[in-house]
Amino acid sequence: MREINASEFKAKCLAILDEVAETGETVVVLKRGRAVARLVPPARSDEGPPQNRLRDTVIFHDDLIEPTRSEWDAEEGELL
Repeated sequence: MREINASEFKAKCLAILDEVAETGETVVVLKRGRAVARLVPPARSDEGPPQNRLRDTVIFHDDLIEPTRSEWDAEEGELL
């Protein structure tokens, strides 16, 4: 992770943005020695949205509405 001062970022903004996109290196922008911004590379376009990583990870076992293995007595709070 590279750190640069805000004044340097202001002077070289477009070149730094291109560099982050090409190399994938994160750049932290400092103002008076404190981090004020972080430039990170964009997500790869072939991955799609992050939700796609969850595809095919859910398993459905039973009907969520109807009881299957036993009946629930709501008044007693016990399984019958």
